[in-house]
Amino acid sequence: MVSLLDVLKAAHDKKASDVHITVGNPPVLRIDGQLFKLDVEALDSEQTKSMCYSLISDEQKAKFEAEKNLDFSFFIKGLTRFRGTLFHQKATVAGTFRVLYSTPPAIKNLNLPASIENTIHYPFGLVLITGPTGSGKSTTLSAILDAINESRRGHILTLEDPIEIVHTHKKCIVNQREVGVDCKSFADGMKNALRIDPDICFIGEMRDSETVELALKLAETGHLVFSTLHTNSAAKTIDRVLSSFPSNERTVICNQLSTVLQAVISQRLLKTKVGGRRVATEIMFANSAIRNLIREGKIFQLYSVIQTNFNDGMCTMNSSLLSLIQEGVIESKEAFFVSSEKEELYQLLKKKKLAS
Repeated sequence: MVSLLDVLKAAHDKKASDVHITVGNPPVLRIDGQLFKLDVEALDSEQTKSMCYSLISDEQKAKFEAEKNLDFSFFIKGLTRFRGTLFHQKATVAGTFRVLYSTPPAIKNLNLPASIENTIHYPFGLVLITGPTGSGKSTTLSAILDAINESRRGHILTLEDPIEIVHTHKKCIVNQREVGVDCKSFADGMKNALRIDPDICFIGEMRDSETVELALKLAETGHLVFSTLHTNSAAKTIDRVLSSFPSNERTVICNQLSTVLQAVISQRLLKTKVGGRRVATEIMFANSAIRNLIREGKIFQLYSVIQTNFNDGMCTMNSSLLSLIQEGVIESKEAFFVSSEKEELYQLLKKKKLAS
């Protein structure tokens, strides 16, 4: 039987993003967004359990068997870091393993818009990086934190589930806390954050109204807070934050959010013509117009403000997709697949005589 270590080595060598282990299939690699089966025999239930248990401790096994789910991260010497998620399906053990950077990437190597570097200079406030699973949110955030670590003197505190990319102390002190290991929950870690004296906080994910509320309070008290959401645009991100609260509280949250929000960066990864993937981004910086619209609850008007503030570093997802098409990086069909404003994208391509 092929070992999980062999599979993870293959994933690393083939530049895969994920590995899937499940009954009835050989191990599967996700490469450039597509799934490919390894050329080995399909796995049975004993084999999947053996493979998934091969890299976890007895304590983790007990937790998994009690809770039926387990998130963890680990480092393989000579390869890189990985994030593992074990779960049950059809009364059998299955696992998904994400290939991570062993050290933080540099912003300049990620093909991100230059305006994203503005986020490293904010003295306080809230910056949200959003997108679906596998859109590169963690990579972008890690690069931003590393840029802060290299350019500012302060204390970076992260709350992660689990810790993915390890940051070393540079100009900043970096303390990384893992939910379930170093603190009970995101909310628990955030409640204690002020006593730890951070300057910059990274919250792995804002999962509920309590986490959102605590993030807003941290930003209000003079901290620079980064977090993520699984949303596809700036407007939908604001909607998601507001919908976390009862309707009778949203006026207060609108006022609070309009004061502390600094930026929303939504991103998607697209398959390129030559292989590999490139990031497309929607960027919204909270200028006075954006803040007024959030304060008044006119979220539907945010998109038009982003459209008309290109010179200030903002851009819509469609304008980012259009640039990638014009540069010959992606096919137009890839752009249409991820665009939430398909008619607008078609008109943009038609104007540039790129529509088919």
